[in-house]
Order: sequence, then C-alpha cells, then structure tokens
Amino acid sequence: MPDSEIYKRQAAERAIALVRPGMTLGLGSGTTSRHFVDLLGAKVRNGLEILGVATSQDTERQARGLAIPLASLDEAPELDLTVDGADEIDDALHLIKGGGGALLREKIVASASRRMVVIADISKRVARLGRFALPVEVVPFGLVATTRHLERAISGLGLGGAIELRRRNDEVFITDGGHYILDCGLGAIADPAALAAALAFIPGVVDHGLFIGLASAAIVAGPSGVEILGTIE
Repeated sequence: MPDSEIYKRQAAERAIALVRPGMTLGLGSGTTSRHFVDLLGAKVRNGLEILGVATSQDTERQARGLAIPLASLDEAPELDLTVDGADEIDDALHLIKGGGGALLREKIVASASRRMVVIADISKRVARLGRFALPVEVVPFGLVATTRHLERAISGLGLGGAIELRRRNDEVFITDGGHYILDCGLGAIADPAALAAALAFIPGVVDHGLFIGLASAAIVAGPSGVEILGTIE
C-alpha cells in the first residue's frame, strides 16, 4: 500500500473512534472516505447500530455492499456527525472539496450535521488554499455566459487562471445532480470567504468547492503521526 493510502487509513481509523451507537452519520465521498466507510462496515458487521446518509452514488453503492443501513437526507435531516475528505485544508479549517465531483451533496450533508470532521493525508494540508483547482458546479444551460460571469468575479478579486470544463474519458463530466463542473486554477486564494460570497451571486452557479465554517476538526495523518486540527469531540 502506498504511503498516502496508509496515511488515509490512519486518519480514518482515528475518525471511526468518534462513532457512537445510535448515531446518524454523513458518509463522505472520495478515496479517504472509502477507508472510513470500509471501517464502518466492519463495525456494523460486529453489531454497531448506526444510520448513514451517503453524499454520492458511489458512496451509497459502497455502503450498501457493506450492509450499512442508509437513509436519505429527507428521512434523516439532522445528522450527528459527517466524516469526509478534502482536497485542501488550511489552518483555519477552510477546505477545497469537489475533486471527485460530489461537492454539492457533500456540502448539503455537512450543513445538516452537528459536526463535520475531515480526514486526510498530509499532502492535503496547505498554508493557503488554491494549489488545487477550485471546482464550481454549474447548470449546463448558459454555460458560456456563466463562465464569463465567473471570470469577471474572479478577476474582480485580483485572481486569475484557467477555467476548464471537467471531462472524463473525453466526455463532459456530469455530477450526480446532472450538472457540469468548471475547474478554476486560481493559485493562492488570499480571501476564501470573499471568493465564496462572490461565486454565490452568479446565476448558473449551483455551488462551489469552498467549504467555509463547516468543518469543526480535521484529522491529518503523515510520517510524523496523526495531527488534530480544531475540536474533535
């Protein structure tokens, strides 16, 4: 197993210790969250009673394969804890998410949770967000107009860089919600909150991968061990 996968597993193992019987859990998406869901499945097989809400179709398939009880967010609209990964984490627990394309459902689930704990390997820890391209989820209708609005908003904050429509296997990537994703290579983002506010006003933008004020803690694993940012309990 590559070192990065070992670290992801270590972060997930620390997070699984936060799970208590009877909890309703938001189950994140992505490679690190897969480790958490695998560990949760083992706990369920050993008798742990919880209820999960998946943040993506991929996570739902994984959880069902492990016989983890699931509900929709409408059936369980208030969650005790969400455990999810991130593409970047800064010292203020600001995040960039959406590399896997599930940012909208991830944000909805995190917002419905009493606590969101992020799990990641050390490569995701940054001094300032922006090394990873920021995903912006948009409706297909009016894509060119929305992209131009996005370019103007970004320029107005002194940012720049390529904006690319996400593709997979030479086809436009479509999210679980039927939307497109524009990946914005902005470089260092000096004021993530200001950028998040500007993006929220653009017609055609469904949501974006800046998660501001949602994570209460992050568990980051690396060569020096497991580090906790924020308040974990």
